[in-house]
Amino acid sequence: MTQIRMIKISLVIVLMAFAPFIKAETVIVHPTLNDLHLTKTTLRAIFAMRIPQWPDGTPVNVFVLDDEHPLHMQFCKSLLGMFPYQLRRIWDQQAFSGTGVRPNRVSSEAEMRQRIANTPGAIGYISDAEIDATVTALGAPS
Repeated sequence: MTQIRMIKISLVIVLMAFAPFIKAETVIVHPTLNDLHLTKTTLRAIFAMRIPQWPDGTPVNVFVLDDEHPLHMQFCKSLLGMFPYQLRRIWDQQAFSGTGVRPNRVSSEAEMRQRIANTPGAIGYISDAEIDATVTALGAPS
């Protein structure tokens, strides 16, 4: 096993150990979507790329972190009620069959916040500490 691979594995293990301390339960949207009240079922459908547009007709633009990111893992488990690999399988199936597309991937919470603030119809998630006035934080899904 190469040294780089060992470092990556070690990093994932360390990040997973701290995952319970990261609060990933804050869904954020573009500021124009401030009147949304999403259920857990609707949120899961949005992140599974099954809802293409908002009620006003604006296209839904989903942003996610990498599958291995602790925040993504926590978000999937706590708010979507699924594991990241299950969500990935849904995206892959839709992309390979031509019936859907994958979400937009970002590399950090700061990039997530910036992209959502600048993309109409955007939705994603960040930790509470990263929220600012450029995005709208939604309450916990019902």
